[in-house]
Amino acid sequence: MRFGLVHRLMTDTLAVLGILALVTSGKLHPWATGLVVAGMIMALGLPTRFRQDTFLRVMGVIAPLTVLALELARLSLGGDPIPIVVEFAAALQVIRMATRRGAAHDHQVILLSLLHLIAGTVLGGGLTYAVALVGFLVFTPGALVLSHLRREVEGNYRQGARDRTGMPVDVPRILRSRRVIGSGFLAFTCLLSLPVFVFTALLFLTFPRVGFAWLTLSPLEPQRMVGFSDRVDLGGVGTIRTDPTLVMRVVPSDLGSSPAVRRNLYLRGALFDSYDGRSWSRSMVQPGASLDLGSTLILRREPRRESDRRLHIELEPIEPAVLFVPGDAVALEVLSRQNQLGRLRPPVTVGGHGEIQYGVTEQNGIVYDVFLPPAGRFVPEQVLVRQVPRYLRLPEKLSARVVDLAQDWTQGLENADEIALRLEKNLRERYSYDLNSPSGKAADPLEHFLFVSKRGHCEFYSTAMAMMLRVRGVPSRNVTGFVGGTYNRFGGFYAVRQGDAHSWVEAYLPERGWTRFDPTPPSSARPQGDAEGLAAMLRELVEAAAQSWDDNVVSFNLEKQLKILRSVQQVFETERHSMDGLSSDRWDYRRLAGGVAGILLIGTAVYWYRRKRPAVPSGSTPVEVGALRSIVLYRRLEAALELRGVSRAVSSPPLRHAQALEAMGHPAGVEAVALTRLYLRARYGNGPLSVAEEADFLRRVSLLRKSDQRSQAA
Repeated sequence: MRFGLVHRLMTDTLAVLGILALVTSGKLHPWATGLVVAGMIMALGLPTRFRQDTFLRVMGVIAPLTVLALELARLSLGGDPIPIVVEFAAALQVIRMATRRGAAHDHQVILLSLLHLIAGTVLGGGLTYAVALVGFLVFTPGALVLSHLRREVEGNYRQGARDRTGMPVDVPRILRSRRVIGSGFLAFTCLLSLPVFVFTALLFLTFPRVGFAWLTLSPLEPQRMVGFSDRVDLGGVGTIRTDPTLVMRVVPSDLGSSPAVRRNLYLRGALFDSYDGRSWSRSMVQPGASLDLGSTLILRREPRRESDRRLHIELEPIEPAVLFVPGDAVALEVLSRQNQLGRLRPPVTVGGHGEIQYGVTEQNGIVYDVFLPPAGRFVPEQVLVRQVPRYLRLPEKLSARVVDLAQDWTQGLENADEIALRLEKNLRERYSYDLNSPSGKAADPLEHFLFVSKRGHCEFYSTAMAMMLRVRGVPSRNVTGFVGGTYNRFGGFYAVRQGDAHSWVEAYLPERGWTRFDPTPPSSARPQGDAEGLAAMLRELVEAAAQSWDDNVVSFNLEKQLKILRSVQQVFETERHSMDGLSSDRWDYRRLAGGVAGILLIGTAVYWYRRKRPAVPSGSTPVEVGALRSIVLYRRLEAALELRGVSRAVSSPPLRHAQALEAMGHPAGVEAVALTRLYLRARYGNGPLSVAEEADFLRRVSLLRKSDQRSQAA
């Protein structure tokens, strides 16, 4: 492997990992991300000879100053400082990658990439950052060592240094050399990441996790994930159900040993009472109770932790900031994703229509538990009777055909439950599901759906049923949320995606309160075009890894830290009690000491043998073997002469150095000349030293060392 090529690949890898940590942090605008990625690709593909061009040298000075001036101008005009700083840091790396020429510039590339990784720690911290971190641990030791070696070579070249044969240092030849580094060197430098990782992990686990809220930066802008808003337009839903973006992870307490692949959860988020003939909205109603982080919100009754079912939900950032709960939830408890001092607690509020909203201070999403009654049991909902009439309002221009259809379908029925079931059944059986229904473009979307196209998405079904319920005097409201999720076999949770977004109806029944009905055909109330086979398995692996990283690293808090310390303490106490109970015949310390001593002796013998008889590459010719062994022998001679205080300068050839010692009358001069001639014969001639000659060479070198020690003692 060529020295220069391996060095460039390692340095380029670190630069790419640093840029990856920045562009995936969510702080760059899309156009800035595109420019940075395109610039990095161009810089990586730029031939080395072009970097010596005068134009690029000038650009290496002018370009950073120009970018700095532009970013300062944007900042003075009121731009957001976080994206500006991130863009400037990324631009510096792109410029340096395109204009680098030597080891000094490579050091700058490595330093910038390290700063990018540190910035990614604060700005992002997701699974992509984890990949970048692991890559840094693996490649940084080798990149630093090779950069140092290259800088030494280039420094000697500029100082006019010569090699051991007296020839000037040839930097291009060294960079092309395949003998400078090998697979063993790469394996060793990469394995250096293991102790670094262990030390970092211990520091991470033991350093007090008190945290500081000011270190956690908010996203560039709120993430709109699903399309929830204060208005739902029948013509504006589009093909949302093909989006696989993960919205939340749900872990039911009754998961069981064989969880279903799909599970209907009906997690409602937004509730609407006012329909104007085309879109739904919420009328202004005074909000309900508030909830502080860590406390419990009572929806129907206090939770019974021993018997109630529970849903553990990890919700990603969403706009509007709403919590999703099943319609029969009895209580809700918000948990802290990160137990950090100084972190603002998001206020949780129950809206006038029953929706649960939380403050936007929690930018990393929110984690909460939902309590449900035991299976088969019903807890009545307390509803203010004065609020019910608003769910009977009909739009002023509701089509008479819709009124007649509602009367026709439910003729002879007076019970609200029976009316709702009849409407649900007819809509499911007589209409077809279509994401791209033409009814959305009609002047009256509902009438067009019921009498012309007879096909549409879930919003059309829920709107049709809600309006026909109101025609028959049954209070109803439109609900949007998520119908269910797909089980992740690796993470042990149900993944709810954007494609699971759904709309259904809640009707007010006097004996039960608000009751869910879903008029959409059951086969259509699931994601369209969902991944299957290998693609689904890979997606589950990535999502499970992301959850594990988020739970165990990003959300690692003081509570988890204390739990780990208590577990370690219990392990030590258990082992101590076990040791106390062992009899002397089962635990022989002498055997243990003997085994350790034997391992140390064997290791010492192997090291001494390899030190005396260094290994050579396999496949070498006898001449090459002799040359390599002679180099090792001469290094022993140099070490002995250094002990005598006569080190050889790099610019001085070996034989000239020994002859100079002989000429000045140094006690080791004659022997140094004789041994140097033996080295040169084996190194550059066709007569490698025999085994006996090598042993004699080492014996004479040893005598030089001993004579120096005797002179020092005297």
